Amino acid sequence: MIVVAGGTGTLGTRLVPRLAGAGVAVRVLTRDPARAQHLTGHGVEVVRGDVRDPASVTAALRGAGMVISAVHGFAGPGGGSPATVDRAGNANLIGAATRAGANFILVSVAGAAPDHPIGLFRAKYAAEDMLRASGIGWTIVRATAFMQTWATIMSRMQEASGKIVVFGRGDNPVNFVSAADVAALVDRAVTDPGLRGQVLEIGGPDNLTFNQVAALLQESTGRHGTVRHIARPALQMMAWTTAAIKPALARQARAALAMDTLDMTFDSTSTRRAFPGLPTTDMPSAIKELLA
Repeated sequence: MIVVAGGTGTLGTRLVPRLAGAGVAVRVLTRDPARAQHLTGHGVEVVRGDVRDPASVTAALRGAGMVISAVHGFAGPGGGSPATVDRAGNANLIGAATRAGANFILVSVAGAAPDHPIGLFRAKYAAEDMLRASGIGWTIVRATAFMQTWATIMSRMQEASGKIVVFGRGDNPVNFVSAADVAALVDRAVTDPGLRGQVLEIGGPDNLTFNQVAALLQESTGRHGTVRHIARPALQMMAWTTAAIKPALARQARAALAMDTLDMTFDSTSTRRAFPGLPTTDMPSAIKELLA
C-alpha cells in the first residue's frame, strides 16, 4: 500500500493514476474527499485527514509500505502555511511512517536551503533534514516550479480581466517543469529500491522569463491582451501591509519578489541522462494540456 499525501494537487492528480494504473494499491490522504472524486476506483482508496493532525496521519498510514509526500502550504488553503504543512505536517508524516516501518518519498523544491529567502524552501529543507535523520528508507525528489501552477495562475487572470499580470519586471529566467515529468520521476523512485538514500533533482527543458510565459499564453489562447506588471516596490508594500491580515498573500508577494531577482535557473541534463526514459515536456505543451 502506498499512501499519497497531497494526492489531489497538481502533482498528485498526475501521480496517483500512474501508480494505480500499474496495479499498485494507493491510498490518498486529503482534507476534502470531494476533491479526490476523479481519483477514486481502480485501486485508489480515499481517506479524510490532515497532515497537521497527527492522529489522522497515523490512522491513514496504517498498513502502508511507502509514503509519498506531495503536500505544500504555499498558497495557504485551509489556513495552511509552509511552517504548518511543509515543516510540521511532514514531521507528522515522517513520524507515522517511521512507526509503520514504511519507506518515504519527499517531494521538495530545487534550491531548498535553511537560509533561503522563500519560506517554502526553508520549510522543505527542514523536512528533508528530518527525513534523513529518521532512519527509514528515503528518497528526496527536488523539482523546480511547476509549469501548470504558474500557467494556470496567469491564464485565470487573463480570462477574468483580459490582462496577464506579471509580478515584477518579468525578465528574470526561471526554470519550470511539468508536473507530469515529476510524476514520472517519483514513479521511478517508487519502483527502484536503488534510489533509497538519494536526492534526485528535476527541472524542465527551458529557463523562461515570466514575460516569455505571458507571450506563450497569448500565442496559445489567441488573446493578445495587455500584460500588466506589478512593480517591485508594490510587491514589497503588499508583503509588508498584508502580513498580519492575509499571510498567504504576503508570502506570495515575497516569493514573487524572490523569483524576479534570484537565480532560478536549472540544468537538468544530469538527471535526464540518468533517467533517459523520462518525458521532457516544454511549456507550450503544458499550456496546451491545460487549455484542453
